[in-house]
Amino acid sequence: MSRGSVTAATDRGTAAAGAPGYRIALILLGIVVTPVMLSAPTLGSGLTLGTSITAIIVGSVILLIVGATTLSIGQHARQSTYDIVRFSFGAKGARAINVLLAVSLFGWTAVTANGFGVAVQSLLIQLFDMTVPLPYLVVLGCVIFVTSTAFGFKILGNVAQFAVPVIVLILAFLVYQALNSALTVLDPVEPISWGVAVSSVVGTAIVLVVTAADFGSFTRNRRQAILAAILAFGIAYPCLYIGAAIPSAYTGESTLINAMTLIASGLPAIVLLIIAAVTANAGNIFQGTLAISTLVTALRKWQITVGIGVAAAIVGSFDLVAWLPSFLLFLGIAAPPVAGIFVADFFLHRRTGYDNAVLTSQSAIKLQTFAAWFIGSVIGYLTAYNVFSLTGISSIDSMLISALVYVAASTVMKTTRNSISK
Repeated sequence: MSRGSVTAATDRGTAAAGAPGYRIALILLGIVVTPVMLSAPTLGSGLTLGTSITAIIVGSVILLIVGATTLSIGQHARQSTYDIVRFSFGAKGARAINVLLAVSLFGWTAVTANGFGVAVQSLLIQLFDMTVPLPYLVVLGCVIFVTSTAFGFKILGNVAQFAVPVIVLILAFLVYQALNSALTVLDPVEPISWGVAVSSVVGTAIVLVVTAADFGSFTRNRRQAILAAILAFGIAYPCLYIGAAIPSAYTGESTLINAMTLIASGLPAIVLLIIAAVTANAGNIFQGTLAISTLVTALRKWQITVGIGVAAAIVGSFDLVAWLPSFLLFLGIAAPPVAGIFVADFFLHRRTGYDNAVLTSQSAIKLQTFAAWFIGSVIGYLTAYNVFSLTGISSIDSMLISALVYVAASTVMKTTRNSISK
């Protein structure tokens, strides 16, 4: 193991003494709450309320299982996701996967920055009848996000510990207003399929779940890592998702602000989205910095953080809502195979630990692993577009197929090596 890796592992182990499971869960929720607020209304307006609730529960169970596993692997390895994937994809091959994860994280950073700008713009109009151009507000948001990220993991936890309870209280108030309004639950005008709905629920948080090892590496022990997954994805995530879907089920509106404007007032929803955007993008930029730091070693982490903030300000100034469903579908299919592969790799080869010395004796690019990822992704896309069906949930199809192909390829290669050595 290199000196840098030893130092990183030691730092994470030391920090873990102050990171119980509930604190990790708050950070995870702080990151995922804005994607939930953006995607849940689409689900609420696209399915009957009962059907959407079942889709949310099933999707959350999937995230819980995968999240508990990746958090536990992070705790075991004391390394970030972007270091862990080197063992299954190769030291150089992992760079391509880290690009995929970095692009995904940046995509959510830009979407959230845009949502922050739209929410603040609406707030200023309602309170002061003042119209401020969206790009200025997006830039303001990115300055806040970068500042919240610059001081590292500890400050990230403090921000989440304050913001998440406030978000929950505001959302509970919105649900109360919806349930006590004169409106009734509507039938969707353009229904979406149940499988696509589950994939959307999974896709909303799948990149966070795949990269949850980043935060698992800071947990005290395996029990705390699993507790974080249960609190975040088994309990809080489905409650947040259902709560954010309910106003749209009563109004047919595909955004939370529009739904609450019809029910009572959009002002609480605007405030919720502003607070949620700060916690979400602080976490997105934190993880994005970790991913890009493995790709661009010449830059310091603070420089990468600022660079992400600048890029998010530029991209986030455009209208991003139109391509959000397609982006979610992409994440729900292309990212899960990464988790399927490094989870399978853990159970096959790494239960005794992650020793960086192994990286020097294996291929720098593992083509068989990329083949497993590619096959899983293709199968996921084919099932998403109803060419054929496996589990009915494309995210699970892509994850399971990639894991199975990786296990099969690893078994064949091991048998071949044993035959040659005899």
